[in-house]
Amino acid sequence: MTAELVRGQNHPLPQTRLEIRISAGNPIVSGATLGDERGTVHGDEWVAHPASPQLAGLEVPKQAAAAHRLAVDLDAVPEHIHRVTVLLALPTGVGGPARFGAMAAPFIAVTGLDGTEIASYTITDLDSESAVAALELYRRQGAWKVRAVGQGYAGGLAAMLQDQGLEQGAGLAARINEAVARGMARSVAQPPPRQEGDGRVRTAAPDGGTDLAPTQPQNPSQQPSGTPAAGGSIDYQHPGRRTAAPPTPPPAAPPAAPGEPARPVAGDASGWSMDERLYNQVWGMFEDLARTAAAYRSAVDFAESRMEQELDRVLSDPRTRVGPAADSARAEARAKHTDLVEQARTALDRDLEQLIAEAEVVEPALPYAFARWDSPVWQAYQVPMEVPMALRLGDLHLPERADLHIPMLVRLPLERGLWIDAGRSGSFDEPADSGELRRLAADTAVAIAARMLAVYPAGEFAVRVIDPAGSAAGSLAPLVGAGVLAEPPAAGAQGVSAVLAALTQRVDLVQMAIRSGATDALPPDLDTAEQLLIVHDFPHGFDDRAVTQLRYLADEGPSVGVHLMMVADREDARAYGPVLDPLWRSLLRLTPVADDHLADPWVGHAWTYEPPTVPTGSGVLGQVLGEAGRAAQALKAARARESYGS
Repeated sequence: MTAELVRGQNHPLPQTRLEIRISAGNPIVSGATLGDERGTVHGDEWVAHPASPQLAGLEVPKQAAAAHRLAVDLDAVPEHIHRVTVLLALPTGVGGPARFGAMAAPFIAVTGLDGTEIASYTITDLDSESAVAALELYRRQGAWKVRAVGQGYAGGLAAMLQDQGLEQGAGLAARINEAVARGMARSVAQPPPRQEGDGRVRTAAPDGGTDLAPTQPQNPSQQPSGTPAAGGSIDYQHPGRRTAAPPTPPPAAPPAAPGEPARPVAGDASGWSMDERLYNQVWGMFEDLARTAAAYRSAVDFAESRMEQELDRVLSDPRTRVGPAADSARAEARAKHTDLVEQARTALDRDLEQLIAEAEVVEPALPYAFARWDSPVWQAYQVPMEVPMALRLGDLHLPERADLHIPMLVRLPLERGLWIDAGRSGSFDEPADSGELRRLAADTAVAIAARMLAVYPAGEFAVRVIDPAGSAAGSLAPLVGAGVLAEPPAAGAQGVSAVLAALTQRVDLVQMAIRSGATDALPPDLDTAEQLLIVHDFPHGFDDRAVTQLRYLADEGPSVGVHLMMVADREDARAYGPVLDPLWRSLLRLTPVADDHLADPWVGHAWTYEPPTVPTGSGVLGQVLGEAGRAAQALKAARARESYGS
């Protein structure tokens, strides 16, 4: 998956032979500088530009163009080089735009040699700048990473090169501009505009003319997005939140006052139905929160790194290491750091407030499959006629704003089983009593199972329970009392063996029927409804054969409608050794208390998960299970009458 970077964000590079692809609405100049570990460029020979396009491990284009490809081989870069900074600039004296703010935002992508995108960055918020340090590739602990920089310079190439330590930057900038002007003078003139239908599309140029670009599939990462930049805010029209479904006009938003952000509207993402639009909007909120938090953290890291570089620069020169000049340089470096962090925090707070405003609008509009247990929508609950597209398994939040909760939605049917962790995980909210933690784990399993029962039509979902020692009787009471279990909870080793054997046989039969194309040959008494098996207090009551069957169900069951929910403490199963590792890895781990264990490999966040807890004293669980149980009994009676009549 491509990492869509925002200013200050970094991303690891999985390979060292790369292409850097640049696109813009007008011809621009591209180049690159090589810097030491402080980012300093020590001479003209450390700069690749149109007049000298090749350096060790690096090659840049020879002239200005609206699209560029830079070739990079990081293994060939000298060991003393720690940074490769990609530069963009507007050519001077050729009649084009004089500032980036007068043209479309440049888009830059880091790809493999096969064209697969690794990371991309749209450089927004440029205005009077005529040169920009777009991104940098840098070494960190023996590996290479890419960071989105987006630092613009109103003084052009000369100011940018001087900022990187090149004292004669003005002279080099003049030679680059002269080489670019000569190249553009020799280039073939642009063809006249063609009529519609000629395989090209017209886009309005900033100067009022028409720019022609070849028709090609649109890259979503090149489109204007609601992703917050370091100094921008979130656009609640969500143009970046698109799916394959045809666009549906969103509800009209109340007009916002001048200077205020657009007011959020529930269901303003695309989709066939309101539920699908809300689902897409929730995931858009998740992405927005991930990006704005990543931008803030990366901006803070960038500020700290820059301060360290400036302090190292002062300390490395004996002439400036002590004295009033050194004190002034240190104070200036720390002041810059404080200013950068405050700017990043201001942008973060603004985006978080807008996301909170959106959450306040979206949460009350969610259907019961997406809603919390305390939502009023459950008061009007009726057994549905069709399965929803997704189910809420809890909430997610980040430490930057713990009160901003994003619903954790998973698609139905489940693609993998669940493991409700009954052991200690180091959470700050864990109860001191391990028995209380196990009870909370069982309660969480029941709450999730009840949600799954509630969103499936009658007769299309069945729950089975294995509780060998009967230790979860209190937690299971709502399921047993409502009559929604397919059979009483299985107890003892014999009960464990019987349930696992029946479900294993079901998986085998359905798989064989599907492979042979003979689903009509299944036994008439086979229950074809989706199955959820809750296994409590594992491994009590399990022998080696039962463990093997459990692993088989976890691997093969989801494809034929058999899902597994383990309620267990992994420490209790250490005796089995690594034989259970594939089982643990195949399940989605959830916790009965708030815990920051859900890793997000896209931006490196550790999301805090909160389970779908039923409010204390609420009767919503009994109400919903009672309605589901009555619908199941009515369906069973109707089928019995049909069978008797035939």
